[in-house]
Amino acid sequence: MAFRLTIGKKLGSGFGVLLFFIVIVFFSTYQTLNESIKINEEITSINNPSVASLEELKLLTVRSKMLIFNWIYFQSHADHPDKEKLNRLTNRDYPHLEKTIRNLSSNWAKADKEKIEQVFELLHEMFDLHGEVKLLLPDWASYEDSQNKFLANFLIGDDGDIYLKTSDILFQLDDLISNQKFQTGKVTEEMQESFSDLQWWSKYLGIALVIFGVLVAFYTTRSIVKPVQKLKDILLTLSLGIIPNHSIKAKKDEIGEMTNALNRVISGLKSTKDFAISVGAGKFNAHYEPLSSDDALGKTLIKMRDDLAENERMLEQKVQERTAEVVQKKEEIEQQNEKISELYEEVTDSIKYAKGLQEAILPPDSFIAENLKEAFILYKPKDIVSGDFYWAEKKNDKIYFAAVDCTGHGVPGAFMSIVGYNALNEALRTDDTPGKILDSLNKGVSKTLHNNAMGSTTKDGMDLALCSYDSKTRELQFAGAYNPLYLVRDGEVTQITADKFAIGSYYEDSSKQYTNHTIQLQPKDYIYIFSDGYADQFGGPKGKKFMYKRFRDYLLTLNGKSMVAQKEFLDNTIEDWKGPLEQIDDILVIGMEVA
Repeated sequence: MAFRLTIGKKLGSGFGVLLFFIVIVFFSTYQTLNESIKINEEITSINNPSVASLEELKLLTVRSKMLIFNWIYFQSHADHPDKEKLNRLTNRDYPHLEKTIRNLSSNWAKADKEKIEQVFELLHEMFDLHGEVKLLLPDWASYEDSQNKFLANFLIGDDGDIYLKTSDILFQLDDLISNQKFQTGKVTEEMQESFSDLQWWSKYLGIALVIFGVLVAFYTTRSIVKPVQKLKDILLTLSLGIIPNHSIKAKKDEIGEMTNALNRVISGLKSTKDFAISVGAGKFNAHYEPLSSDDALGKTLIKMRDDLAENERMLEQKVQERTAEVVQKKEEIEQQNEKISELYEEVTDSIKYAKGLQEAILPPDSFIAENLKEAFILYKPKDIVSGDFYWAEKKNDKIYFAAVDCTGHGVPGAFMSIVGYNALNEALRTDDTPGKILDSLNKGVSKTLHNNAMGSTTKDGMDLALCSYDSKTRELQFAGAYNPLYLVRDGEVTQITADKFAIGSYYEDSSKQYTNHTIQLQPKDYIYIFSDGYADQFGGPKGKKFMYKRFRDYLLTLNGKSMVAQKEFLDNTIEDWKGPLEQIDDILVIGMEVA
């Protein structure tokens, strides 16, 4: 077999030499950096800490000299801060520092090890002399003893043992610090020399790598990259859906083999395009020849042609069948829509008629105007009919009025309102205080809805606030099931709390009776009772509930306004708050001003 210089051999020979130079540079750099790391570790872990620790020991010696001088020359008590500092220095700071220096000195030269041991001996002797001073002058009274004072002064005089030993220690430490600094500079110089060598090697080897890299790049570009670029241009053209009109001349290497394969692909694509155009035009007898017996795409295209011909025939048949079905379904839907529209109109008419029946149970406006002269009723059902209703009757020169919230809203709530209205009228015949009326009302509603059935899970009932008012005495009595009463007086809102069990929630339970509250009203007082629909309405900039606190705050702003103005203000406020959102519940607010 004749030798052929393939692309692999071309690239292997060029990059093999390049890799050889790279290995040399890497090895030299690794060796130099390894030595530098060792030197740097020696500087970091031995030389620099040694210098710093010796400097710290020197500073400790100077501080001890200053503190022992203060001990002698300044009369003080045993707990004086300077004396405590000297004791800490002797008993804690120095032993810790000595231990650190001993660990570091294990790596020093022999002469420096011997010298630091001499320094430690001198320091121990110096601290023993400090101990003598401490014994001579332990407290304030000891300074009065002239002999003790004299002996202590003698120890720190110019010829005193403490003075001399301190000076000797500082001299020895200066010598040690100079040696360690010299050693650090020597080691640093060695590291700089190794970096200089690395710089020289990197410089010339780098130049060689650049020159050889340029040669390899030129050779690769000429023999490999240029043909590959031509192949890339053809492939990019194909990726845009454009089939080239010319083929590429192939060489006798791997790229040449790729070029021949691409030329065959281009020829096949031209045949496929012509075949697809014919099939798309409905010419299902168009001829197509696969590239080879293994040409899966060609076989698939032929099968696709045959399948499309069959599918077209079946689709035509299905279109005819579906068209007939759609026409039939359309007629049925139109008939159903007509029935639904008729049913909707019948239901809407029935609900509107029910609205008239429900409004018939509400107190007439004339009755309200005659008996509650300064009052308003804001009544906003959610649907055509409402689960909220207001009630008013007169008995024994007292006006009874209530704001009632039945379970649910719409038609179910409206049915409950009829039950509540009749039960209230019945309860008023037998009782005259709001608390007793609610007890009777609860019993009547429970019988009507539940008939005291054992195990009943029905939760139907109502929340309400009921008041009786004597306009002559200005006495108001109140009882409530969940819904409280607000009294506005002198710019403050007082809440009269209702009982926390709804009408219809219990039956024949003597422990659950509604509380009757008696309030002596004053002129210019305002009374408000309401259902929960106002406070629970969602709206505002963040779509949150209106809430009772905001409701109370707005009521305070109504002080001094007429009842008509108050009603209009509350109505506009809740409408603005609701905005585009849906009303979620029936709304009922009754307000009264005391004349």
